[in-house]
Amino acid sequence: MASKSPAKSSHSRAQFTKWFAAIPEIKYEGPASDNALSYRYYNADEVIAGRKMRDWLRFGICYWHTFRGVAQDMFGPGTINRPWEDGSNSLSQALSRTEVVFDFISKLGLDFYTFHDRDVSPEGANVAETNKNLWAVAKRLKELQDASGIKLLWGTANMFSHPRFAQGAASSPSADTLAYCANSVKEMLDVSKFLGGESYVFWGGREGYNSLLNTNLKRETDHMARFFHMAVDYAKKISYKAQFLIEPKACEPTKHQYDFDAATSLCFLRGAGLDKHFKFNIEANHATLAGHDFVHELEVCVSNGVLGSVDANRGDVMNGWDTDQYPIDIRESAHALLVIMRNGGLGAGGFNFDAKVRRDSHELEDMFHGHISGIDTLARGLRIAAKILADGKIDAFLKERYSSYDKGIGKTIEDGKATFESLQKYILEKGDAAPLKSARQEYLENLFNSYC
Repeated sequence: MASKSPAKSSHSRAQFTKWFAAIPEIKYEGPASDNALSYRYYNADEVIAGRKMRDWLRFGICYWHTFRGVAQDMFGPGTINRPWEDGSNSLSQALSRTEVVFDFISKLGLDFYTFHDRDVSPEGANVAETNKNLWAVAKRLKELQDASGIKLLWGTANMFSHPRFAQGAASSPSADTLAYCANSVKEMLDVSKFLGGESYVFWGGREGYNSLLNTNLKRETDHMARFFHMAVDYAKKISYKAQFLIEPKACEPTKHQYDFDAATSLCFLRGAGLDKHFKFNIEANHATLAGHDFVHELEVCVSNGVLGSVDANRGDVMNGWDTDQYPIDIRESAHALLVIMRNGGLGAGGFNFDAKVRRDSHELEDMFHGHISGIDTLARGLRIAAKILADGKIDAFLKERYSSYDKGIGKTIEDGKATFESLQKYILEKGDAAPLKSARQEYLENLFNSYC
């Protein structure tokens, strides 16, 4: 689906509530600014490598952590005060909260948001009432989108929080649970189309197992495949052309998630005949949980033509679990943006801030500081990546390192014309393999750092 910038300016949008009145519009002031409520590196309309920064980065604000999270953990209740909340999980509260969301995004001058169905609307007394609540909020979201120019980057269904999903969603041993999930995804596909969502994400928060003693792995993964096929079929039926995305995660909450990482998930998609319909939403913190670098997961996706979008965050190596902190590593961001720029960008995807303020950062202003930090980190990474590409030294090194495949025997291998017999004949005539040249890792690391 072609990506477009919103028609309206990212600043001076209408304000709907009073809650952020004390916060100025966050604008670009340059690296020398000492104003903490400004961007030092993100200048939305500045052209980098032939494209505006806002179009390279396409920042989205997530509904769940930013507006619904209260920093509750297993050791105590939440610490964050959301002054717009009345303590209920009512439809009226859900409707009034939407205005807070759009005010916040407008203050940051960003263009997109993301949500789960249960982030924006409460469950009702039954499935029909739950669906009715979702559509009531969706209609208000559409009004706010039209008034602000802010768009839906992607939507998804929460199929992990409620106890009915305790043993899985599409992989549940209960057919009723799978049917419930089918309703949720159907409604969210309809809502996402209504709101113009450019992608749709599947995150299998409970799709996995804790013990193989009580698990029929084949039946569970077969049921997941059938569920995804039904989603593809329904999207075609309603002419919804959004990009489907899978968001891999290695573990937590289950011992083993079926969507462990990009490579595992891609293998599943290919085996189920679904690979033409799905790409991936890669989360930095999930990559580290799988024992990978964030950039590794991006490269796996780019190599296979399946990079769709990014959840921008980080973990903490001292914790070892999904802490969802804002990205602050300039070098990692530069390397990630280098991979993404070589890929030509993220298409209909973007950088969704699946990140949250810390438990002891409980004031409204902290919400802005967290996002400004992450936005500037990625914007600085984009600037660095553009310099690396323009300079061309790293790409030239890579080209030279694999140059033996550009001609001669190497080219016959890449062209699929080589056989064991032809390669044996070649190496027997040559006598031995040519000495390897140095991989120059230390030189390249130092060169990379020189751009940062």
